[in-house]
Amino acid sequence: VQVLNEFTHGKQDSVSKPEFQHVLSDILLGMAAGLKRDPIMILRMEGEDLNEFVESTAYEAEAVAIFSQIESGNASLRQCLPAALRQLTVDHGMPPASDSLVMEKVVEPALQELPADQLDRTASQEIFFQEFKKYLGVIARRLQECPVIVAHTENTFDGAGIRKILSNKFEFDKLLDSVWGDVPKEHKDRTSKKYLRVALDKLAASVNLPPYGAVDQVDVVVNEAFKMANADDGKEVDEAEFKKLLTEILGAVMLQLDGNAIAVSTNTVLHEPMSTSSTLLSPSPSPPTVSPPSE
Repeated sequence: VQVLNEFTHGKQDSVSKPEFQHVLSDILLGMAAGLKRDPIMILRMEGEDLNEFVESTAYEAEAVAIFSQIESGNASLRQCLPAALRQLTVDHGMPPASDSLVMEKVVEPALQELPADQLDRTASQEIFFQEFKKYLGVIARRLQECPVIVAHTENTFDGAGIRKILSNKFEFDKLLDSVWGDVPKEHKDRTSKKYLRVALDKLAASVNLPPYGAVDQVDVVVNEAFKMANADDGKEVDEAEFKKLLTEILGAVMLQLDGNAIAVSTNTVLHEPMSTSSTLLSPSPSPPTVSPPSE
């Protein structure tokens, strides 16, 4: 529907072939740029990696660390085990435990397989260590029976994209000119500093930064850069001052990320229809639905 609205401007019933080609090209180029920046890996979670983790030498240390994070007085195993599960990631072989499909098909049935009298016991470290291992074993078996497909993306914001564009004066000046041309002018050739955030968002894709609001850790760095540049007072500035402030902000963000890179990953479960015993002469499957991503 969104694509159709782009073609028809939300009201026209038809669109010319050249306009169709132009808009479709823009959409595909945007998708290609996004995939180049944040490649998507499709992972089939079927219990093998989770079993390897449970049997590895790393399990004990990680289980102890997880228990220290979730332990809260007299909490029962019934409370602790699901909380512990949410600490595991696709790197351990575990799909997002909070996803509705994973909860329904894997997490909750696995918990029900454990003895009720055990689940109601207070979770000491020793008991937790043993029962969590059993719980993960049941989950691994359920993943073998009902594999989960996960779309996985990861990105590291280390300031390299900013450094690259700042080192190319010609390209950077073109970007600044483009951004300046787009910001509203409150008076002749002057604009408010409040549009610096809008301008930074327009530059984000070119310097490998996420849009403001997308990654909390990066937002903190950006906010600090604006504070250092005194860029949030809303005063009017001319073109030269606007570009100077934007350059200072980018430089401050670059230096901070260079010393403290921020790694971000998202995992989105693809909800596929249950497969039938035979696909021959079967109707085309419904398209998968997608749950909200888990970071």
